[in-house]
Amino acid sequence: MGNAAVGAEAPPAGAKEFLELRLYHYEPGAMRKRLDDFLALAVPAWNRLGIQPVGAFAMTDEKTPGIFVLLPHKTAESAVTSEQRLLADVEFAKAAAAFLDPPKAEPTFKRVETWLMLAFDAVPKIEVPTKKDTRIFQLRTYESHCAERARRKIAMFNEGGEVALFRKVGMPPVFFGQTLAGARMPNLTYMLGFDDEAAQKDAWAKFLAHPDWTAMKNDPQYKDTVSNITNLLLKPTAYSQI
Repeated sequence: MGNAAVGAEAPPAGAKEFLELRLYHYEPGAMRKRLDDFLALAVPAWNRLGIQPVGAFAMTDEKTPGIFVLLPHKTAESAVTSEQRLLADVEFAKAAAAFLDPPKAEPTFKRVETWLMLAFDAVPKIEVPTKKDTRIFQLRTYESHCAERARRKIAMFNEGGEVALFRKVGMPPVFFGQTLAGARMPNLTYMLGFDDEAAQKDAWAKFLAHPDWTAMKNDPQYKDTVSNITNLLLKPTAYSQI
């Protein structure tokens, strides 16, 4: 199997992952089919590079055409070199040739956006909380008005107990990441997984009513840590490993 050269050295045990989140934009119809076919080929190729599990998620309402792809990396070097190594995978390059160099009138996707994040101490590696066919995922980005308030919000999740409370009330994480490169910084992004939409609504109701959350949100050290929230509900694609 003609794979690329090996990536970065193995990280120390317990090291936090670097998380690459991509958003592929497409036009509904034939382009969506081409993108799905391309990504279905890319997922096992990424796995051969040591990037796994790979998550791939579409919007639940389909109002904004886009597919999010989540790639966990053991090292920063893996994130930086992943595209080069993917294209050097002979098996993938042959199978995906039509998608890698398509006619101008039939592109595989419109454009792709990328964010690079460092996993939180409280969730150092990607988790797979559910594999039910009815599962949904919630992707949330918290923007802060300055770096210090962004740092405090991360501390609220890590040391302040917010991630622990999420788990307690049935809101298991897929990942929590501090954005190192991407749009609208400073910010953090996290994803939660639920068996279905009813479980998601029930868990949030428990969280918002929990006395620990009341204490956290009223703690002066965490005041004004979030200035804007983006909230998306996602569903896994057929080729998602999360």
